[in-house]
Amino acid sequence: MTSPALPSVPVPDSSVPDDALLLCVDMQPVFIAAVADGPRIQRRCALALAAAAGLGLPVALTEQVPLKLGGTAPDLRALAPGATVWGKNAFSALGDAAIRDAIIVQRHVRHLILCGIETPICVYQTAIAALAEGLHVTVLSDAVGARRADDARTCLDALARAGAHVLPAETVFYALLHDVTHPFFRGYTQLVKAHADPVAV
Repeated sequence: MTSPALPSVPVPDSSVPDDALLLCVDMQPVFIAAVADGPRIQRRCALALAAAAGLGLPVALTEQVPLKLGGTAPDLRALAPGATVWGKNAFSALGDAAIRDAIIVQRHVRHLILCGIETPICVYQTAIAALAEGLHVTVLSDAVGARRADDARTCLDALARAGAHVLPAETVFYALLHDVTHPFFRGYTQLVKAHADPVAV
């Protein structure tokens, strides 16, 4: 079975959709340390944030109870210095009325691209809530993580059945580039190499 095409991409004139948002969910050190393969997830989220910056794709970050659990990992925060940062108590980002209003009413987001942790909880609930609002949802499958890999796979499968696009980050960003004439193409290929998984020796 072939995967459905991403809504709004590839796009004319090598531009990104103006109604899309990359939402990096709860990439706080306390959670990164708790999930399986946390450093790899952090590296893939870094790729997503850097690629979004190069493409001019809007970015926002959420933090779960930041006063208690701390903020976003500093290296990730540095990749999105202009990003809005929303603290939350709800697991779903859209479960917070102010965040929901900012995304849907104020920013008129129609395509939500998700990375972060944890897949079976905050990422899953945010994606389901966004689908219920009628948004297109893309989950960057290699830039989300969980404590239990089986739980993550089950939830990603469920999201795909619910209508979300579950795709690797490189697939999504290459689709946004459209072709090699995009002015960010060379910069993006350099990012891909810089954020690649280490080669086992």
